[in-house]
Amino acid sequence: MAAPLHAQQDTLRPVAKTMDTLIRPIPAPGTDTVKANKAIFTDSAYIPDSKLPHSPRKAALYSAVVPGLGQAYNKEYWKIPIAYAAIGTCVYFFVDNMKTYKLYRDAYRLRVDGNPDTNDTSPDTKPYDTESLKVGRDQFRQYVDYSVLFFILAYGVNIIDATVFAHLRNFDMSDDLSMRVSPTLINNRTLGIGINISFGGKKGKNRYFAGR
Repeated sequence: MAAPLHAQQDTLRPVAKTMDTLIRPIPAPGTDTVKANKAIFTDSAYIPDSKLPHSPRKAALYSAVVPGLGQAYNKEYWKIPIAYAAIGTCVYFFVDNMKTYKLYRDAYRLRVDGNPDTNDTSPDTKPYDTESLKVGRDQFRQYVDYSVLFFILAYGVNIIDATVFAHLRNFDMSDDLSMRVSPTLINNRTLGIGINISFGGKKGKNRYFAGR
């Protein structure tokens, strides 16, 4: 008698159903789903409310364009009058020296041109002889050069100050760094001065002694 035939079974394993591995949180009832989905898919590296770092390049550029503007960018407003006072003083001496230089120069030219019809009539230079006018002309010409030099220095210091203090605004000095000076005994016999320097909140880690 023939054996009963069994139904042929499919030995191929059933393919597992692909599931969405992205877990989507279900917003609470009453929550705006548009805002919720936007918050989920927003790039975590982007923080709209974060402030940009303080830029020394901007501070230097601002002070180069307008003196004192870099100090205003650094929020050091008390330096602005100092910057303008230094630059303004250099400008004042430049204008005054240039005026006096031209006075002596023109008077000297009138003295040595050999024309009797051209005379020096200025009351400031008329009492001086020709050689004194020449010395005064050369001297005030040097003063003009010095005024220009100090103006450039004052303008440069204005830019350097804004750049340096913009760098210092990004430098964070930790409160964990501290130093304490107190009297102490060296070898339990000699009175001296102890200096405790702590780093990272561990006080008394490094100790130095100084003399009696």
